[in-house]
Amino acid sequence: MTATFASFYDAANGDFEAVDGEPLPLQRARRLRRRRQTLATAAASHLINIGLLAMFVAAGTISIALVAAYAVCATCKVAIFVAASESGRTDDWQDHFVAGPYTAATCAMMLAFIYAAPAVAVVFLCAFFLIANVIAFRAPPLRGALACALMTAGVVAVYTLAELPITLPAASMLERASTLMVFAATLGRIMFINMFATRIRDSLYRRSAALETAYKRIEELAEADELTGALNRRSIMKLLDDEVVDYRLTAKSCTVALIDLDNFKQVNDRFGHLTGDEVLRTFAISIFANIRATDKFGRFGGEEFLLVLPDTDHDRGTRMLDRLRAIVEDLDWSALSDGMTVTISAGVAALRPNETCESVLARADLALYAAKNRGRNRIAVA
Repeated sequence: MTATFASFYDAANGDFEAVDGEPLPLQRARRLRRRRQTLATAAASHLINIGLLAMFVAAGTISIALVAAYAVCATCKVAIFVAASESGRTDDWQDHFVAGPYTAATCAMMLAFIYAAPAVAVVFLCAFFLIANVIAFRAPPLRGALACALMTAGVVAVYTLAELPITLPAASMLERASTLMVFAATLGRIMFINMFATRIRDSLYRRSAALETAYKRIEELAEADELTGALNRRSIMKLLDDEVVDYRLTAKSCTVALIDLDNFKQVNDRFGHLTGDEVLRTFAISIFANIRATDKFGRFGGEEFLLVLPDTDHDRGTRMLDRLRAIVEDLDWSALSDGMTVTISAGVAALRPNETCESVLARADLALYAAKNRGRNRIAVA
């Protein structure tokens, strides 16, 4: 039996592509690929910060040593998490994306550089906006609110305890241009994160829609007979039971018919089972084409079918079955095989007060046998 997978959002670790029942090797490969993409994006963001700091070096705001220190710290941080990811050890963690530890390390590094270089603190402060944006995208609400509160507390603590001035470099044209570039780069990265989030959400929506369609198809297959497309026995019996219950509540008339293809064993023996299958399919299609949308038609077993006619009294049900009998008889069965003729017999029974599914089917079955004993190709009434 083919395994069915269901996509869902794993809020415990922000895995938007989690798949229920996914084989472990495929799951680990998918997660490793996503971790690599995430770490590559983080490394690119650090490179942008290095470029922005270099502009302030050119403006004379900070020394090249600060940029070198930032580059070394960022490289070491990313390298540590890349090594942990590639080793596969994080696969067994609840937070296999190591988003929590990476975010904490990044925040600590940014706070350290705010303290070490308050003149260009705007570069590192803007990083907190990026971090908050990522948290809002990936983390559950409570965890995200807690992380943002801790980040805010960290910034407040650094500025309050160290008595750092909050200023924007603007002493020269180059400093003003560098500051504007910081904001432009921050907005660009936020837009990138949001576009990525939108793409993920669109992908999830499409996957959800596809899964919903697949589930509906599975439900249809679970209710339908594979060969004929009619309802299977379990489904048609459930619908009959519903009609019995409805009859007890509303007293609306309902007629039931057991239909049997006459001498079907001889059709199989003479023309083969494949032709017999085509006969069953053609018969089912013909019935579907000539009953109402409210009528229920199912395969009861073998060449025997059950037709439930809601809101139909005894006489009307009998006339409907006789019309169906004539339609089946008049079909050009020779198109399936030369010399072939197919007819049906049916037993009709109308629901009675306080009757059960079993009793009405027993009466319809007795009527069906009566139709066969009278020569077949006829309708008998219980």
